[in-house]
Amino acid sequence: MKKFGFKPSVFLYNRIMDALMKCGYFDLSLAVYDDFREDGLVEERTTFMILVKGLCKAGRMEEMLEIVQRMRDNLCKPDVFAYTAMIKTLVSEGNVDGSLRVWEEMRRDEVKPDVMAYGTLVVGLCKDGRVERGYELFVEMKEKGVLIDRDIYRVLIEGFVADGKVRCACDLWEDLVGSGYIADLGIYNAVIKGLCTVSQVDKAYKLFQVAVEEELEPDFETLTPIMVAYVVMKRLSDFLKLLERIGELGYPVADYLSQFFKLLCADEEKRTMALDVFDLVKTNGHGSVSVYNILMEALYKMGDIEKSLSLLSEMRDFGFEPDSSSYSIAICCFVEKGEVLEACSYHEKITEMSCVPSVAAYLSLARGLSKIGEIDAVMLLVRECLGNVESGPREFMYALRVCHVCKASSAETVMEVIDEMNKEGICISEVIYCAIISGMSKHGTIKAAREVFAELKNRKIMTEAEMVVYDEMLVEQTKKKTADLVLSGIKFFGLESKLRAKGCRILD
Repeated sequence: MKKFGFKPSVFLYNRIMDALMKCGYFDLSLAVYDDFREDGLVEERTTFMILVKGLCKAGRMEEMLEIVQRMRDNLCKPDVFAYTAMIKTLVSEGNVDGSLRVWEEMRRDEVKPDVMAYGTLVVGLCKDGRVERGYELFVEMKEKGVLIDRDIYRVLIEGFVADGKVRCACDLWEDLVGSGYIADLGIYNAVIKGLCTVSQVDKAYKLFQVAVEEELEPDFETLTPIMVAYVVMKRLSDFLKLLERIGELGYPVADYLSQFFKLLCADEEKRTMALDVFDLVKTNGHGSVSVYNILMEALYKMGDIEKSLSLLSEMRDFGFEPDSSSYSIAICCFVEKGEVLEACSYHEKITEMSCVPSVAAYLSLARGLSKIGEIDAVMLLVRECLGNVESGPREFMYALRVCHVCKASSAETVMEVIDEMNKEGICISEVIYCAIISGMSKHGTIKAAREVFAELKNRKIMTEAEMVVYDEMLVEQTKKKTADLVLSGIKFFGLESKLRAKGCRILD
């Protein structure tokens, strides 16, 4: 534009700088600003705010403050709306220290913060774990008579609960009610959670009842802390009464229990506790396939394979029909036991149900089949998984790639893929070894495959014992593929009848 002697207007410069800042081209935007100044144009308020907000987004505080000073010198002091915009941008980027610096600049300019400025900074401080500093601003707001909305109360209450200061959270609750507000469900949830963490579960339950009376429709987040607290405190009769109450309110008890057990099993220390609770729950008619699956998976992760599989049998005894998730966990368990063929039977059951195994089941079964030398079955499973699962394991994707590059019959080419896997942090597992065997037996040579295995051994990726085992698999797979080629050739040339006439039984 400037080449043709056309001088852009202030408006056009502003649009260009704004677009560049929003796209993250901060240095380029500042270069355009230099051109703006060289053209002798005078900044508008909009010009300064585009630059200031962009630099806030980039976290370049010193440069931003220089622009603010230039704004003071050449135009005017930033007003409360300008400062609020800066604070909002910095808080959204997680730069709370930067927002506090801007707050001090606002005080220096004697600009009175409004409710939006206070609220934005308080929320940012609480989310950053600085609830005490946020509370100081809250007190300042009360002293100045600034309107405090319910969101500020909620974020402070949540912050105090997260900080373990439940008494402070309860005091704020009382202040909220005293100010004429009605607590929303988020505030109830925060206080209930806080009370349960300090073993005040009876008070938490009373709050739950109040929430119901106020027609707030408590959710899982409301009830979970109470349910967990009852279990931890071994008040199982109260736990069952709570389940009955949940049912009376018309909430789906089965869904709540599923989420509850999922939460309990996520904590390693509480998994045993979850099993004890389940024994009580199922005898009271609250069992479900979903809960069984959660506990089966938890037991599998704990290494208690037999107990996990016993739940599969028990599920049927209680009249529940296992689903694909149940069978997927069973696959993992049987592979762990070394019963790979039994695991395969459960894979077939899932297929008969027109369902898809979990990614964990695919990985487990593929590795199990690899260990017993079922090379073709492994590669078939890899392709099936990638065809059925939207985002399959990268290990499987690389297995197909390794198989493909074996067409070059070059150890160096295969090792390039292995190096790439290492850089990506992907495990060089049994499945990859099978992919090498499959690819080299079809397209390459035994020599090239052995060179790859030797290099893997030199790099201490493959052990000496593994090298011996997979070398035997390589030889057997190559023999098998060679035999398949011979048989295909005989059939292609129509030699079966001649061979049979001569007493050959190789085709029978």
